Amino acid sequence: MKAARITLDSLAVRRPRPTLDNPQHLCLDKGYDYPEIEAAVRKRHYTLHLRHRGECVPRRRRHPARRWVVERTGAWHNRFRKLLIRFEKRVSNYLGLVHLACCLIVYRLAILG
Repeated sequence: MKAARITLDSLAVRRPRPTLDNPQHLCLDKGYDYPEIEAAVRKRHYTLHLRHRGECVPRRRRHPARRWVVERTGAWHNRFRKLLIRFEKRVSNYLGLVHLACCLIVYRLAILG
């Protein structure tokens, strides 16, 4: 919550100017349900999508919930203990293990599909 305003101000990619036809949306979870955050988001002209604390999730969904790609990929990498607990001191050795883990992940996805 404390770093939300700093994060919004330090975006590396310039976002397009919001228009009525193409507004800029920002989706946040219940952890950001604070009046300060809402004011900061509206000040930056985002259309806020925020579920408030205590609000129930609607039962009907059009699409099933999916994990974000980055979170899912990080979880796949954490299955490799050698990457999770880094023993290598040299960066080149660690990078080689990361590449090997990526190859194993892709291979397993192709086989198990």
